[in-house]
Amino acid sequence: MLRPAAGGGGLRVGALDGAWWPRSDDLQHELPSLVAVLDREWGRITRVAVNPTHWQPLPREVSAQGHVVKVGWFTTEQDPHKLLLLSYRIGRWDLLVVPPRTSQASAARLMAAAADPAGAPSASALIAAEDGRRDTETPPRDTGAETAWESEGGAPVSAALVMPIGPVRVSGGG
Repeated sequence: MLRPAAGGGGLRVGALDGAWWPRSDDLQHELPSLVAVLDREWGRITRVAVNPTHWQPLPREVSAQGHVVKVGWFTTEQDPHKLLLLSYRIGRWDLLVVPPRTSQASAARLMAAAADPAGAPSASALIAAEDGRRDTETPPRDTGAETAWESEGGAPVSAALVMPIGPVRVSGGG
């Protein structure tokens, strides 16, 4: 998800231009699908820069769309939750990387915040705010299994579950 006019919309360099929600932390596997989409929109992506904290393994280059994308990494200079992309035609974009195991609701909030036309705080600040939000939310109760059980004749949840079984005999292999 990209903010309107990403890659030149007047925000400071390093401000978030949008978000990317990969399915895993394997950059070699995930980057080609991102590049396939962005090459059409922005021109050939030539380089990416990441903080290696959340990417394992970390390749030096990735083959994507019939060309090689060089991968650079910075441990202290780059936000661990951000991916920097470079293209000859348009320039630079900074994307929030939504952690792969994020719930759909959290990912939607993070992507919307990263794509906000007014700009967003740093990638790590967005992740921290979302982590704080999840800590204060009460998880929704999954009543699907309970409903199915009761509709199939199971006991209501509030009923005491007592199962007298009587004496148990164990035979010696008989």
